[in-house]
Amino acid sequence: MMRAMKILSIAAPIVVACLLAGCASTPSSAELDQQAMAAIKASFRDQGIAKVDRLNQDLGQQACSMAGPPTPELAKRIEAEALASIRWPSGGRYLGDWREGEKLAQNGRGMTWSDASTATKDNGASCYNCHQLDQKEISFGTIGPSLWNYGKLRGVKDANDAASVPIVQYTWGKLWNSKAYAACSNMPRFGHMGLLDEDQLRHLMALLLDPKSPVNQ
Repeated sequence: MMRAMKILSIAAPIVVACLLAGCASTPSSAELDQQAMAAIKASFRDQGIAKVDRLNQDLGQQACSMAGPPTPELAKRIEAEALASIRWPSGGRYLGDWREGEKLAQNGRGMTWSDASTATKDNGASCYNCHQLDQKEISFGTIGPSLWNYGKLRGVKDANDAASVPIVQYTWGKLWNSKAYAACSNMPRFGHMGLLDEDQLRHLMALLLDPKSPVNQ
């Protein structure tokens, strides 16, 4: 018994020292983040139009990549910066052709390494990947809410007077930079990131808001 106690009295400080040494060598959260980012960047390379700089994150992406949501103060800052970034349509013309908008909604192409250029004319909006828009469409995603009757439910009765309805400006802003209204929105920032141009956004606006659009039938 005495021998066992003597062994323990000698071993205990060694165990404590080893534990302390192990704790001291554990990387900090910042170091682990740096190591993770280095591993991610090492797994990618420039190819075609897709460059490694796509991995660079802005404030909103960084904050929303953490384990938990950003603080309310940070979320407000992200939203304020996103709202300030919105470029409103030239001439105050918000709506285009809903028929072209439907084509964009169905099109999931664009911005892949095999595409010839980053020109917005080659890009789609992939709306059906996340939303229901038309009840006749049998395949659609559910990451986002249903947009069926989007304009009708929000009081847009005449496409010519649509600009006078507050929801119109909100919808444009949401398409341009979705983080203006939700800091950690998963929705693509079509205008802010140069994915779609003004005319394409007008066509999507018409799809959502024009009373004649199938979305509002």
